[in-house]
Amino acid sequence: MTKPPGSLGVLEDVAAQLCGTAGTCPPPLPAPTAVAVFAADHGVHTQGVTPWPQEVTAQMVANLVRGGAVVNAFAAQLGADVVVVDVGVATSYAVEATPALLRRKVRYGTADLAVGPAMTLDEARLAVEAGIEVATTLAADHGCLVTGDMGITNTTASAALVCAFTGASPAEATGRGTGVDDRTLARKVEVVTRAVARVPERPTTPEAALAAVAELGGLEHAALAGFVLGAAAARVPVLLDGVIAGSAALVAAALCPTALEHALAGHTSAEPGHGLALRALGLRPLLGLDLRLGEGTGALLALPLVASAARALRDVATFDSAGVTGKDE
Repeated sequence: MTKPPGSLGVLEDVAAQLCGTAGTCPPPLPAPTAVAVFAADHGVHTQGVTPWPQEVTAQMVANLVRGGAVVNAFAAQLGADVVVVDVGVATSYAVEATPALLRRKVRYGTADLAVGPAMTLDEARLAVEAGIEVATTLAADHGCLVTGDMGITNTTASAALVCAFTGASPAEATGRGTGVDDRTLARKVEVVTRAVARVPERPTTPEAALAAVAELGGLEHAALAGFVLGAAAARVPVLLDGVIAGSAALVAAALCPTALEHALAGHTSAEPGHGLALRALGLRPLLGLDLRLGEGTGALLALPLVASAARALRDVATFDSAGVTGKDE
């Protein structure tokens, strides 16, 4: 290419990874793109780890389907599709039947992870399979998949998963989520500490990973882990969003380590557990904007960088074709 080797920095690594995923050089452009927002509720809400009512999850599902959320605005800017996947919303919402909403409900919210398993092994497996199915379907007519999430208190479950899979302490892995005060944060850390104590060893096998997400995670975490697996199997790059996606990727990596070879970290969020997860996974985030919204917003903002990496390999001339003298010459 008509540039000094390495001059595009991290984008050159991204381009090489895209080639490996597609099995061809240059790789196809990551378009069209689909964002899958997996939505679910959490029984740990009863522990008072957030000031937001649980009904907000269902209300935001309706908002997402109608196109009124931040991820919808970012997706419209980039020409991406947004699909909401209900794997475990606990309360009802009034939304007409639409292709933008996929109902894959495993159960109506998880149990309270502070006092016992969040779900059964069978429920965790069903959620993983739902994520695989959604990824497989979307990959049939999309060139890139983006993870999204919606669920009040899902950062509590994320912190517990990060601790279990990385060995981090609850104090360093637990963040403020939607912006809780000091007292609520202390309660959140205490809840995570109690929950993680039930998983004394780091999960390294598929069986242990499934058991850990059943014990500590949310239905959207299990589904997102499956979504990563499904994207890898379809050889389509998957762009990871924030701490929810990062903790789910830890599960996916234990289920199938090579699946993460097809994943890119869109950004690193303000949630401390996200950086811990990315370091454990060996993923370098493309952006660092202190976002903590979820929905897939940070990953979408990184999409133009991924597209630029692919386009550079496809469109930039070589020294020979352009008649430019190389350094050896």
